[in-house]
This record gives sequence, structure tokens and C-alpha cells, in this order.
Amino acid sequence: MWFENAGAFIDYGFLHIIPEGPDHILFVIALYLNARNWGALFLQVTAFTLAHTLTLALAATGVISVAPELVEPLIAISIVVLAIEAIAFPDAHRLWRIPVIAAFGLLHGLGFGTLMSPAVLSADTSAALVGITLGVELGHLAVLVATSFVSVMVLMALRAAKKPGLYRPAFVIPVAAIIAAVGAFWTLQRTGLIAI
Repeated sequence: MWFENAGAFIDYGFLHIIPEGPDHILFVIALYLNARNWGALFLQVTAFTLAHTLTLALAATGVISVAPELVEPLIAISIVVLAIEAIAFPDAHRLWRIPVIAAFGLLHGLGFGTLMSPAVLSADTSAALVGITLGVELGHLAVLVATSFVSVMVLMALRAAKKPGLYRPAFVIPVAAIIAAVGAFWTLQRTGLIAI
């Protein structure tokens, strides 16, 4: 029974990323754009997921409560920050990134935890939290694999054209700019400054 519950929540966690979590998807792509290697990227995504799980658990079980009107704009701002970092600070791969990304994970977990509270409280809490965490991590992995595939294809095409130095201006910067623009739009939308 516990494993069945956890399995159902794995699906729920995965769906929270793909296709229901465009903010998560853009956040993870922005992480990828500024990662220097898979080891660093793994540490950053894991820090994000663990922090996300912590505040998800606290919010879903009612231990803490933060108004979505406060959390959702901050989530959008976190996406803008990472995207701008990918554009303006191509060497931002130092250890300080991990606590910053974990802090962003805390924000994202608060947002999802409030939404998940009824489902978590009506199920085996440990199964729900383990399942959601695994599902979210699998969703992140799927986004990273897809982004990596596109990135490698672009790099191979540039190498074939003997222009590998164009990788940042042809791929990283335009993609990061689009992510920053979407995040800025969400920030304005979620603060009520624009209504659509």
C-alpha cells in the first residue's frame, strides 16, 4: 500500500514539472545554461530539489503558510535572476551558487506545498513526500536530458560549420534572454501589474 501511494505521487511530482510546471522547466534550463559540467549541475539540481522538498513538506502539512501572492512573484524573479546570470556571468559556477539555488528551491517548494496540501494530508504523508520528491527529480532529469540533447545538436552543427565559438551567442544568450523575458512577464502578471 505504501509503495502504491508513493508511486501515485511519483506521477504527481513528475507531472508537476512536465507539463504543468513551466516555471520549473525554465528554471532548470537556466541552470543548465550556466553549468560547467554535469557534476556541478547535479549538485545544483539536487540542492534545489532537497530545499524544494523541505518547504513543500512544511507547507503541505500546514507547519508554515505563506500567501501565494507573495511566493509566486518571487518564484518568477528567481527565474529572471538565473537567466540573467547565464547571460552576464558565464563563469558563475562557484560554490556560492549552491546556497543561492537552494534558497530558490525553498521558494518553489512553498508554492507547490500550498497547492499540494489537501492531497498530502489525505494520504500517507511519508509516501506522498517521498513520491513527490522522486517525481520532481525525474521531471528535472527529463528537462536536463532534453536540454542537453538540443545543446549538443547546436554545438555539433556549429563545429561542423567550424564556428564552435558561436555557442554562447547563438544558443546560450538567446535562450536565456527568452527565459528572462518570460520570467519578467510572470513577475508583472503575478504582482498584478499586468492582467491577462
